[in-house]
Amino acid sequence: MDLLVVGDLNADLVLRGGEIEPVFGQREQLVDAAELVLGGSGGIMAAGAAKLGLDVAIVACVGTDALGTVMIDALEQAGVDTSAVARTADAATGISVALARPADRAILTAAGALARLRAQDIPQELLARAGHVHVSSPFLQDGLHSGLRALAAHARSSSLDTGWDPREEWSVPLEAFDVLLPNAEEALRLAGRTDGDVEAAARELAARGPTVVVKLGAEGALAVDGGEITKVAAQPVEPVDTTGAGDSFDAGFLAGRLNGANLAESLALGCACGALSTRRSGGTAGQPTLEEARALT
Repeated sequence: MDLLVVGDLNADLVLRGGEIEPVFGQREQLVDAAELVLGGSGGIMAAGAAKLGLDVAIVACVGTDALGTVMIDALEQAGVDTSAVARTADAATGISVALARPADRAILTAAGALARLRAQDIPQELLARAGHVHVSSPFLQDGLHSGLRALAAHARSSSLDTGWDPREEWSVPLEAFDVLLPNAEEALRLAGRTDGDVEAAARELAARGPTVVVKLGAEGALAVDGGEITKVAAQPVEPVDTTGAGDSFDAGFLAGRLNGANLAESLALGCACGALSTRRSGGTAGQPTLEEARALT
């Protein structure tokens, strides 16, 4: 198995167009479109990696409700091994409501079953078979947080995409992982910087151990490895919805690395995957094949 994803699997309700900023006072507003799709950073990343040709499994936690079944079915249709997805009757499947503009979004999340995942829920046989372990959204998964360091220690190689911290504490053992994959705002907060200097933040985080790869949206991406900075520009696209673009970037970057590409080539592949994923609403409908992604690099 090439890749084991440990992280969040939930439903995304994506609302686009019209008056997507809600107004209180019992006002009802119309939006242009609403779609219920596969969501969660871990779910989207796993689907993208499988579409790129990697052998992928996921460990996550959903409820025993209908939404949990739909999310598992969607991942299986994408070619992801879901045999280690836990189901709990004690919490509902997590759900995020995304208010999506072409180049930005606001997200409201009910974590539900996401918080029930524990590091001990990961089958040891699956962990032993994995060439690489990717952890997503630990700040949404309180039960997983305490086991992150041990999980990374048992992996052959590992990566971490923290996602946003709703509590704004930004405490995570990033030094235990081989690769850190934040976006620009997350990198600044993880480094404790308020000056907006993303490159300096990346250098500080890399000094703690991992190769740091920072997603810069329309500006591309940069990486700090061994004190050296590598930058790659993004390919111009007309975005429909940026939901999950960073997760598709993660899939592309790791697919490059696991297939023997160098750092710059992996960054370029990640940028292509992130850009192409914005062609459709939701996080997975626009995800490219490896051939499509390479054609854009």
